[in-house]
Amino acid sequence: MPMPLLRGRGDEESALLRLLDDARDGRGGALLLTGVAGIGKTALLDLAVVRATPDFLVLRVSGVAAESRLPYAGLHGLLGPIAGAADVLPEAQVRALREALESGTTAPGLVLPAAVLGLLSAVAADGRPVLACVDDVDRLDPASRDALAFAARRLGQARVALLFAARSPSGLDGVPARAVGGLGQEAVRELAADLTPERRLPEDLVAALDAVARGNPLALTELIGSLTPDQLAGAAAPPTTLPRSGRLWREHAALLAALPRETRRLLLLIAADPALDVATLLRAARPACALTALEPAEQAGVLLAVGDRYAFRDPAVRAVAYQDASLSERRHAHHLLATLLTAPPARHRRSRLDATGESPGTRLRRAWHRSWALDAPAARVADDLAAAALGARPLDDHPEPYLALERAADLTTHPTLKAERLAAAARLAWTSGRPQAARSLLARLRTLPAPDLAPPDELHGRVQFLRGSLELLGGETGSAREELLAAAGRLLDGEQRMLGVRALVRAADASYRAGDNKAFIAIARHAAALRRPDESAPTELMFEYLAGMAATFSGSHEEAAGPLRRVVELAGSVRDPSVLAWACVASMLLGEDVIAHRLSARAVESARVRGVASAIPQLLEYMIYPDYWTGRYASLAETAARGLRLAQETGQLNTAAQHLAWLAITAAVEGDQETCRVRADAAIGLADAHDLGLAGAIGNWALAYLDLAAGRPADAAQRLRAERRNGHVVIRVMATPHLIEACARTGDRERASAALRVLERWVGSTRSPDLRALVARCRALLAPPGEGDELFQEALELHGQGMCEFETARTRLLYGSALRRERRPGAARNHLHAALETFERYGARLWTGQARAELRASGDTTRPTAAAPDTATLLTAQQLQIARMVAGGATNKEIAEQLFLSRRTVEHHLRNIFSRLGVRSRVELTRLFIS
Repeated sequence: MPMPLLRGRGDEESALLRLLDDARDGRGGALLLTGVAGIGKTALLDLAVVRATPDFLVLRVSGVAAESRLPYAGLHGLLGPIAGAADVLPEAQVRALREALESGTTAPGLVLPAAVLGLLSAVAADGRPVLACVDDVDRLDPASRDALAFAARRLGQARVALLFAARSPSGLDGVPARAVGGLGQEAVRELAADLTPERRLPEDLVAALDAVARGNPLALTELIGSLTPDQLAGAAAPPTTLPRSGRLWREHAALLAALPRETRRLLLLIAADPALDVATLLRAARPACALTALEPAEQAGVLLAVGDRYAFRDPAVRAVAYQDASLSERRHAHHLLATLLTAPPARHRRSRLDATGESPGTRLRRAWHRSWALDAPAARVADDLAAAALGARPLDDHPEPYLALERAADLTTHPTLKAERLAAAARLAWTSGRPQAARSLLARLRTLPAPDLAPPDELHGRVQFLRGSLELLGGETGSAREELLAAAGRLLDGEQRMLGVRALVRAADASYRAGDNKAFIAIARHAAALRRPDESAPTELMFEYLAGMAATFSGSHEEAAGPLRRVVELAGSVRDPSVLAWACVASMLLGEDVIAHRLSARAVESARVRGVASAIPQLLEYMIYPDYWTGRYASLAETAARGLRLAQETGQLNTAAQHLAWLAITAAVEGDQETCRVRADAAIGLADAHDLGLAGAIGNWALAYLDLAAGRPADAAQRLRAERRNGHVVIRVMATPHLIEACARTGDRERASAALRVLERWVGSTRSPDLRALVARCRALLAPPGEGDELFQEALELHGQGMCEFETARTRLLYGSALRRERRPGAARNHLHAALETFERYGARLWTGQARAELRASGDTTRPTAAAPDTATLLTAQQLQIARMVAGGATNKEIAEQLFLSRRTVEHHLRNIFSRLGVRSRVELTRLFIS
C-alpha cells in the first residue's frame, strides 16, 4: 500500500507512531479515533498500516451495519487469519473462541474476552508485533465490540496495538480516545491544491467550499469534484451543499432513513429553520410524542442541544435532511413554520422589535418560509420577502438576507424589479463577505432576457459601483478605477448622489493603491467642481478627503492640513465604516496617530456590528499605520496576520498583498531575513500582477529596512532610490528616514538633503513629536562633523514626548555611534547600552548586533540582557503570534504557511520562546497562555 498523503494530520500521525513504537517495545496499547464521516479516520488507519508494514502482523476489519446483529461477526473477520494459533491457549478459551467464530455462540463470562486477549498476545510473542485495526467499530456487533474493548484495556506488556475508528466513543469505555477534527485553513488550501494540480482555485472559492465542508477532507474532495466550469470561473455561485451523488450524501441519507418517521418530520423542521427554538419546536411536535421523537436522532449522533435550540452535529446533514424530503413535505414544513412564527416567540421579545412587536429577523424568517410554502400569490410573497430582507440585520444568520433577496428575485416576473432585487442581493452578498456569490448574482444580471438588459441608469450605476468595488480589492486597479468612474457618472445627478461621491472616492482609492498620483489629483479636481453647499456630513467628509489628499500628493502639505483636519472633525458624526476609513487616513497624514488608531478601531467595530465583513480586511490596513509610527510591532503583526487571513477568505488579493507587505516590515524589524524576503517577494509578486504600487512600495521598503539593519546601507539606498518600486508618495515619505540614513552612511549627501526637505515639508504640517524627532535625527546625520550633538539631543527630547520607544533606541544607536567616532566612548556607551536593552526586548536581532558591535568598538564588553521568563510581554511581535498559535493547537507547518515563514524559522522562534518564558514544551506553553 503506498503512503497516503494526509494534509494537516501531523499530530494524529505522531500519536499513531507512538502507539506502534510502544507496541514494538512491549508496551501494548489501544487508541480510538472518533469523528464524523469523511473526516479521515480510515485514512489514518491506512497510514498506521503503512507505517507498521512490514514490521507488524496487520489484522483489519470494518463494521458493517448488515452484520451488526450477527454475534461475533466482527471477531470472525478480525481473528480469522490467526485462529489456528489458538492451540496455545487454555482448553476452555480455545473452545469458547471456536464456538464464537464458528457458530456465533459462547458461554457468558470472561472466557471469550480472555481468549481474544490471549490469542493476540500469544501471536505477538511468537513473532512480529500485532496491529489490529477496527474501522467503523460503532457498526460492529456488540458482542465483538465488548470483547475487543476488554482486550484493549488489558494489553499491558503485550506487543499489540489495537486501533479503533468510530463516529462516537460509545461502547468503548476506558479506551483512550482522540477526536479527529476538521482540517485547518492551510491544510484545506493544500488539499485543494492537491485536488486541482492543473489550476489553482481562488482563495475565496476555497473558503466558500470549506464553509460547507468545515474541514472535512472527503466533503472538500467531493465539492471540488462537483464544480462546474461556471463555478470555477466565478460566473456561478459555489455549491452550498454536498453533491447528492457523493458518498457522504448517501451515508447521511442512510443514517436519516433509519430513524422513525416522526423523528424525520421534526428534523425537517430544524433543517428548514436552524434558528428554531425549542419552545416553537414543542408547538410543532405532535402532543403524543412532544420532543421524545428527537431522542433517536440524539442517540444516533445526528442532533445535539445548543442553548435553547437543537443543531445538527454535522452541519452537512442538515442539507440532506431537507433535500431528501419530498417537495410536498418541504412545502408543508415551511407552511407550518410560517404559521408558528406569526406570533413572536419569547426569546425575540428582548430583541430589536419593529412597530408590529416582532424582530426584523422573525419577520424575515416568516417571509422566507412563505416563499417556499407558496401559499399566497408569488408576487405578494416576493414583495414581502424583499422588504423583510432589506430591513433585516446583515448578522441575521437564517436566512442570510442576500439569499432572501435572491429568492425574491426568483419569484419576481417584472423585469426591472427582478434586476433591482438581483443587484441588491449582490450588494448584500459582497458586504457580508461572499464575493463568489456576489459575482454570480452580477453574472445573472447579464443573462436576463432582452427587456431586462437596459435597466434604469441608476440601477446600472449601482451595478457598476459593485463591480468596481469587487475589482478594486481583488482585481486590476486600472479596471476598477474605470468602472467606478463610470458608476459615478450615472449616480451623481440622481437620488443616489452620495453613492456617486463614494464611487469617485473609490476610483481615487484605486489610483492611490496603484501609486498613480496624477489620476488621483484629476479625480479630486473633478470632484471639487461637483460640491454643493448643502452636503451631508459623510458626503462633505469625502469631498474634503479628496481635496486634502490631492494637496498632499502635490506636495502642498500646509494647504492639505485644513481639509484633512476638517475630515477628522466630521468623523465624529459619521457611522459608516468605509467613510471612517478615509478619516483614518487623514489623521495619519496629520501625524495624529492616537486619533488614527481610535478611528480605525471604531471603523472595524462598526463594520463588525453591521455585518459588513467585506470591509474589515481593508479597515485593518488603517490600524497598521499608527501602530508602525508608535512602534507597536506586536499589535501590527497581529493585525496584519488577521487582515491577511480575512482578505484571503474573501478574495481580496489586493488587500492581502498589503498585509503581506506589512508582515515583511515586522520581519525586517526583528531581523528575520528569510521571512522578510519570503513575505516581501510574495507581496511584490501580487503588486506586479494587480498594478499595486502601494503594496509593492511597502514590500520594497521592507527589503531596504532589512538591508539597513544588516549593515548594508548601499543596498538599502539603491532599493529606496529605484523609481519603479518607490513611486508611491506616501510610502516614499514614510521610508525617507531610512533613505537619509542609508545615503548619509554611503556619502550621498545631496540626495539625502533633497529627501530631507520633502520630509520637513510634511512633518512641518503635523503636530507629532515622534515625526519631528525623526526630522531632527536626519538633520543630525547630515550635520558636519562635530555639529550633530545638539540635533541628536533635540531628537531624544522630542522622542521623550512621543510614543515610539523603538525609534528612540534607533536614535540612541546612531548618536552613540557618532559619539564613538568623535572619540567620546564614555558618552557613547550610555546611549548604546540603552539602545541595546530596547533592541533585545523587541527581539530585533540585527539592530542588537549593531549595538553590540558599537559597544565593543567603544571598549565595552557586552552580554545579552537576561529577561525574566514569566510573561508573554517579553516576546517579540513574531514570537507572540507564534506562541498564541501554538497554544491554539497549530503545528509548526501550519504556523509557517499561515505566517509566510519557513519551518526552520518557526523552530528557531519556538526555541527562543521556550527560553524567554522558561517553559520546556508546547503543553507548558499552552497552559501559560490559557491560565
